[in-house]
Amino acid sequence: MARATRRTSRRQGFRGVIVRIPRRLWLGGLVVAFASAVLLTGVLGYYWIQFSREIDARLDGERVRTVPRIYARPLELYTGQAISNRQLVDRLNDLGYAHRAQVSRPGEFTIERDTIVLVPRDGTHKGQVVRVRLQTSARGGDTASRIAALHAGNTRVPRVTLDPPLLTALISSGREKRRRVPLSAIPPHMVQAVLAIEDRRFYDHPGIDPIRIVGAIVNNISRRKPYLEGASTITQQLARNFFLTEELAAEQAAGRRSPKRKLLEQFMAIVLERRATKDEILELYLNDVYLGQRGSFAIHGVAEAARLFFGKDIANLTVAEAATIAGVIQSPQLLSPFNNNDRCRERRNVVLRAMAEEGFLTPEVMAKATAEPVSVVARALDAQAPYFVDLVAQSLEQNAPGVLASGTSLDVYTTLDVHLQRIAQDAVREGLAEVDRLLERRRRAGKAQAALIAVDPRTGEVLALVGGRSYNQSQYNRAVMARRQPGSVFKPFVYLAAFELAAEEGRADLTPATLVADEPTSFYTDTDEEWTPGNYEGEYDGTITLRRALAFSRNVGTIKVAERVGFGRVAALWDRLGVGTDARAYPSITLGVFEASPFEIATAYTIFPNGGLLRPLRVLSRVVAGGESRVAPDQPPRRVARPDTTYLVTNMMRSVLSEGTGASARARGFTLDAAGKSGTTNDLRDAWFVGFTPELLAVVWVGIDSNEPLGLSGSRAALPIWTAFMTRALAGHQDQRFAEPEGIVHIVIDRDTGQLATPICPRVFNEAFLSGTEPSQVCEIHR
Repeated sequence: MARATRRTSRRQGFRGVIVRIPRRLWLGGLVVAFASAVLLTGVLGYYWIQFSREIDARLDGERVRTVPRIYARPLELYTGQAISNRQLVDRLNDLGYAHRAQVSRPGEFTIERDTIVLVPRDGTHKGQVVRVRLQTSARGGDTASRIAALHAGNTRVPRVTLDPPLLTALISSGREKRRRVPLSAIPPHMVQAVLAIEDRRFYDHPGIDPIRIVGAIVNNISRRKPYLEGASTITQQLARNFFLTEELAAEQAAGRRSPKRKLLEQFMAIVLERRATKDEILELYLNDVYLGQRGSFAIHGVAEAARLFFGKDIANLTVAEAATIAGVIQSPQLLSPFNNNDRCRERRNVVLRAMAEEGFLTPEVMAKATAEPVSVVARALDAQAPYFVDLVAQSLEQNAPGVLASGTSLDVYTTLDVHLQRIAQDAVREGLAEVDRLLERRRRAGKAQAALIAVDPRTGEVLALVGGRSYNQSQYNRAVMARRQPGSVFKPFVYLAAFELAAEEGRADLTPATLVADEPTSFYTDTDEEWTPGNYEGEYDGTITLRRALAFSRNVGTIKVAERVGFGRVAALWDRLGVGTDARAYPSITLGVFEASPFEIATAYTIFPNGGLLRPLRVLSRVVAGGESRVAPDQPPRRVARPDTTYLVTNMMRSVLSEGTGASARARGFTLDAAGKSGTTNDLRDAWFVGFTPELLAVVWVGIDSNEPLGLSGSRAALPIWTAFMTRALAGHQDQRFAEPEGIVHIVIDRDTGQLATPICPRVFNEAFLSGTEPSQVCEIHR
């Protein structure tokens, strides 16, 4: 009876009696467990080795890799330069200078009332204390600020050259923008803001944070916080976005989260913590983290965000600004200050509270930062010359294919002048605002666009380039890619062809003083088609000199000059320039009915300040690849016309600004000696103005992308932009005269008859002639 009871009890193990498991089953289970452990160890070991190799390769690459850096020309300050306190601080931010209470090291600056004190990192006064004293004056209700004095140490100097500003640190097919900086250069409150909101125990966990995982689950279920809390550590985020990009892309394409990808992310985070130090991981994360889009550029890294959000170097961020950037990390699209200012501000305040909870901020500092508005710099991307940077990338690929993707260190030094670029951007923005008001008043459809390109005609260096109203809205570079009819800006080449013919054949009937009948006239093509063009607004001057015909852009008078020269000869001159589309030998060529871009028009116009030499434009100065410096290729100038004939046209174009269609530039305050030409095409579709001094040439185009009529002339739409740019760009510069070549004589003539002036001629002019073509007949009207 007892034996039976014991057997029964063994079968009822859960009631307190031991269950005997057959030896065979027990051994089998042990084998399965051991095999599973071995298999798991093998799988984990395999992934450990694979991840370790991948991580080491990427980390080693990051440690030595330097992405292509694009620099502008060194910043230059000089006495008399028109620049305000705010503008100079912006320039120093462009250079990455840190604002300090007192300067002690290179790369720092401070503000003392009307003086900015700085220590240059490079340039003509490297390491010296430089004092820039600014002076503000009022003129006719406007205030202007200029550099009154420059001191390097205790010595007064006329100019100071600083280091070249960094435009961007990456140009790639992915169109990313990042500005790689070491962890030591990132201010503590920026690091603290990211740690407080993204990973408080970063320096304590092994890659994953079990405490945070449990806490996030509890908080999200109980809704203790007004936002959903994530559990990914900084190391996990880096593993996901830096190493597991293919797995992440597959997950996003499927539209659902993958448990396998999450496990790989966590395991890789643990491996990553064993292959790199905490500071290396944090530095890599802060330089790589995605922070949204601006235009077609993806923003990566807190340093680039500082530049594009606030127009500052990262060293100069306030606590509130650092918290704003840290807050955007959670959801760049929803929390971007450009997309939703209110949400961005709420998230920033969450970050500030988190910083206070961690002891990074005092309650007083947190309260003050929380009360600040979120103020971003809407034009920060445009201020970095993105249209110009695109052109640099294109030029690099043409001159050194594959260099951007080669992986070698690459520093590209360009011709861009950041100071002039800012002036150009402001001039275009202000000019388009005025055009918008005019179009709204006239109830015109379509949004006007503009392009501006400024070059040094002596070297062909592009100093400033604006390709449109806003790069954030449209990346189409109108300065380079938009070919439109140049209209009347082509007319100087008609007169150049005339003077070239006169010089070639020894003729005296084609001079600036030659008379032409400006009156309604019909012209005929080779096929006997009749063409009856008119002057702008139907104004005719009767018999006028060629100088006046050009100054006031008289269509009929200019066509008669081209007819006398031969339309084929005019077309041949344009073809010799090698820019724009081919010009056909019809009467309409005179009015610029072919097409050319502002870049090409600027190239063509370099012949005038250069005495007939065409200077190809360039954007590259030098390239340092793999530590080896080489000068960027520069095409030599090419002779297109004679120096003396070209001078005659340049001298005639001075009258455009002194009395002709560009005279309003003088009323707007531009006083330097200059030459130029306005341009307006048929039906007022395109508005142009091209003008230059011996040291600076600028082309402005205004129109509508759809090619609808703008309804405004070049003098009304483009000239104000040109004037604003040139006035500010050349403020403080001395007047320079155009070089006069040999073979030019000056004779005082009667302005109406073009003949030698008498003492009683009421309107006279000191005209330039090719030697031997000057008039010999005395004015018959005023004898």
